Amino acid sequence: MSVVAQISDLHFQGDAAHRRRIAAVVDYLRNRCGGAANIDALVVSGDLSDDGLDEQYREAVETVVTGIPTLTLLGNHDDRAAYRRVSRPDDSADPYAPVNSALELDGLLVLALDSSIPGQNDGAISPETLAWASRRIEQAGDTPTLVAFHHPPAAVGMPFMDTIAQQDPSALAAFVHEHPQIVGLACGHIHSASAGTFAGVPLVTAPGVSSTLNLPFEGDDVINEEQPAGLAFHLIDDRRLTTHFRSVVL
Repeated sequence: MSVVAQISDLHFQGDAAHRRRIAAVVDYLRNRCGGAANIDALVVSGDLSDDGLDEQYREAVETVVTGIPTLTLLGNHDDRAAYRRVSRPDDSADPYAPVNSALELDGLLVLALDSSIPGQNDGAISPETLAWASRRIEQAGDTPTLVAFHHPPAAVGMPFMDTIAQQDPSALAAFVHEHPQIVGLACGHIHSASAGTFAGVPLVTAPGVSSTLNLPFEGDDVINEEQPAGLAFHLIDDRRLTTHFRSVVL
């Protein structure tokens, strides 16, 4: 069985309150869960920073230290060029090209696909990114694959967030249908744990680390101040995805 932890929407912005919530989640992974000893991979699924500033990415690099092999995605609050300057200084790619990455484990392929669109709050996965992902899946043969990105490709029952989800996800649906190795899709963006389906496979969103957003019937406030930081654990066993959610109380 493979275990993939997911944290999302950290929104580093230099303030102590956000940093305490993030540090609590990182400590939970590193100490209570045994870090790299027990978790095969960590996916940070976007909105690492709040404003896409170099200093926010430097704060992230200093704080998110777990020893777990990590894939980091970008969201609508992130800036590709700033992220590359701080986190990938030797990257020779176009600074504004999608930031995609892959991790091959023993019996699992994890793909992190950039769904951000520079300067926009909604998202899309480019044809070039999907072509790259297809090649990685084909190279891995029949290996089960977990695909992660920031923006959900389907409505989640949160009216405002549904307006800034992925644009026309039909190409993503075709990609999923084309590759039966895909066991599930893991997203962030909505600051709320949820489980659904897309293109016939599980679609899971991780809770927000920085905050939780209200559902329409939970109140008029956008942010639910009563909710603690959260994270997800994806267990993949015999091509079956099971996701558990945890809250981390300060």
